[in-house]
Amino acid sequence: MKNLLILILFLISVSCTNQSEQYKTISEDVLRNKIAGGWAGKMIGVSYGAPTEFVYNGVINEDPIEWSPETLRESITQDDLYVQMSFMMTMDKFGMDAPVEKFGEAFANAGYMLWHANRGARMNIWNGIMPPQSGHPDFNLHADDIDFQIEADYIGLMSPGMPQTSNKICDKIGHIMNYGDGVYGGMFVSALYATAYFENDISQVLFKAMKSLPYESQYHEILRDVVDGYQRNPTDWKKTWREVYDKWGETDICCALSEFNIDAKLNGAFIAMGLLYGEGDFEKGMEISTRCGADSDCNPSNYAGVMGIILGYDKIPGEWTKYTDEIADSLFIYTDYSFNIAVDRTLHYAKKLVVENGGKIENGILYIKEQEPVPPALEVSFPDTAPKERVTIDDEGYWEWKGDWQTVQQANQWEYEEKQRHADKEGSEVVFKFNGTGAVVLGRFDMDCGQIDIYVDNKFYRSRDNYYKRLYKGVDWGAGDGWLNGAHLAHVMNLEPGDHTIKMVVTGKKNEKSTGTKLKVANAIVYKRI
Repeated sequence: MKNLLILILFLISVSCTNQSEQYKTISEDVLRNKIAGGWAGKMIGVSYGAPTEFVYNGVINEDPIEWSPETLRESITQDDLYVQMSFMMTMDKFGMDAPVEKFGEAFANAGYMLWHANRGARMNIWNGIMPPQSGHPDFNLHADDIDFQIEADYIGLMSPGMPQTSNKICDKIGHIMNYGDGVYGGMFVSALYATAYFENDISQVLFKAMKSLPYESQYHEILRDVVDGYQRNPTDWKKTWREVYDKWGETDICCALSEFNIDAKLNGAFIAMGLLYGEGDFEKGMEISTRCGADSDCNPSNYAGVMGIILGYDKIPGEWTKYTDEIADSLFIYTDYSFNIAVDRTLHYAKKLVVENGGKIENGILYIKEQEPVPPALEVSFPDTAPKERVTIDDEGYWEWKGDWQTVQQANQWEYEEKQRHADKEGSEVVFKFNGTGAVVLGRFDMDCGQIDIYVDNKFYRSRDNYYKRLYKGVDWGAGDGWLNGAHLAHVMNLEPGDHTIKMVVTGKKNEKSTGTKLKVANAIVYKRI
């Protein structure tokens, strides 16, 4: 009997030990503090880097960086924050498990301006191409762009210690606007956040987050290059920057053959450089991520958000947070979220996810069932593809124009002028002839544009509506300001090498919102197989 009692007590002990080992624990107060730190870090980083966004393309920023606490107010007007808060508002309205179409429709019909992959997804949804096809490279040439990477923070923030959960949500939301490396960018950022709740070693946060990505992906490869550079040159981030940029700086598909680079993985590398070379110093790492250039507000914003979780709000150096109370109840534009509301709602969703994923909450303590990172299946947006040449409408031998085309010179919001050709009569057409494996014809979406039919190699490909209402921070810029230059009117990729054509035909049709039926063409990019 005595031996049986000892055996029972031993089995109970083992059971309790195993049970405690499968949970990570955190008090609700500590969790709230870390969530607040994450959101505050996001706001600090974006306001710190905003003045130099895409000012330093292909070069390191060696100039002084000016920031004051009052600058934090600018964060409430930043798309890095209000776009992802609109996803949270969709959850508030329809639930966390709402169909992806609900998120896509709310995103597409929101009152804010969108760029690149986000804008491509919006146009696709308006044209009836719903998620996940709205982010697929067959329909969105921006598939590898940074868009989802800069608006996935909320997913990691509400997934403490749960990288599998964050990846699952990223797989759903990320394919609204991205694919492949573009989705992996959001998974990487979310995994950094999820890991940072229970790991203070910066390098371990990075290494564990990398396990949430397919090893074979280029995104994982560029992060390995950053780690390798850091190990060889631990005190010289600029040398690692040069090595990384020399290898990856010209791989951007949508902005090919220009200094402008909005590729997710290159900008993700700059987040990683801030983490490794910042060595746990909040300001040092943020400065490095900013000085790396390119999307220099998004990258320090993601970096500082991760550091905000690691430190917790009350441990972020006071000079960075002392203005937060002044704007804590100010609403981010296009949302009904303030900083305080974002913290409250994120905590609410984090608690729900903990319970839904096998955890529990007892006496103010969250018991979070441990999750090891698991990478998704490999997706490659543009396999073995590289830019070949950029072609203007004046380059001979590439274009055939039929109909009444007019040549105009239009300036955009940033005073960049571009020569374009416009036609609005039914039957007007343009044929772009190229030699390669793919191409995109660029021009403008606009309020006076109409519907076109697209043909590839003389076979009908698809139709699309090029109408677009232009808003910027709540202001309608009206028809003719030209700031939507660079729109992808028609693209096709992964063709067999050789001679091909893309033809666009004005149908003379338009939707009820458009003021015209125009097709506006400016230039093209040709791609090749490598």
